[in-house]
Amino acid sequence: MSAGSPPAATVRTALGLLRRHAGPAYLAALAATLVNTVPDVARQVLVLDDPRLGAALAVDAVGFATGLVAQLWVTGVVAALAAGGGASWSGALRRGTALAVRALRAAPAAVAVGVVLGGTVSALLTLPASVAALGPDGVLGPLGSPGAGAFTVATVSDVVASVVTLPFLASVLVVAGGDRFTARPGGQ
Repeated sequence: MSAGSPPAATVRTALGLLRRHAGPAYLAALAATLVNTVPDVARQVLVLDDPRLGAALAVDAVGFATGLVAQLWVTGVVAALAAGGGASWSGALRRGTALAVRALRAAPAAVAVGVVLGGTVSALLTLPASVAALGPDGVLGPLGSPGAGAFTVATVSDVVASVVTLPFLASVLVVAGGDRFTARPGGQ
C-alpha cells in the first residue's frame, strides 16, 4: 500500500490481511497479552490503596509503556504475513519498532485512524465491564481497594480487549509501513 493511499483503503486492506491470517495474528496477541498481564496487574496492585493522582498517572504511564511494547512486538511477529510468509517470533520487537516508525512516516493519517478505531473497540470491550465491576469512580480515578471479583472482571475485560485489538493495529502498521518489512523472511 503506498503512502498516498487513503486511510480507509489502508484499514480495509489491513482487515483483509487480518482475516486471512487470523490464527497467527491472534496467537501472537494472546502471547503478548498474557506476558503483559503480569506487569499490568502488578502496577495496579502496587498502588491499590494510594488515592493520589500522581499514583494513578504513574500506573497509566507504565500501562501505556508496556502496552506499546506489546503492540510493537505483535507487529513484528505478523510483519511477514502480508507477503505470504509466516509469523516470525525472533527479532519481533526490533522489526515491529522499525515498521511502526516507517508506517508513521509513510501514512500518519492511516495509523491515526487505526489507533482511533482500535481504541474505540477497546473502550467498547472494557468500559462496560469495568464500570459495572469497579464503578465510574474506580475507572476514572485511582483504583482504590476493589474486591477481588471486581478487579478480576476489569482485568479480564482488558485482556480480551488487548487480544482483539493488538492484531488489528499491527495489521494497519504492516500495511501502512509498506513492503520493505513485509517481504518474505528468506528474501530479506
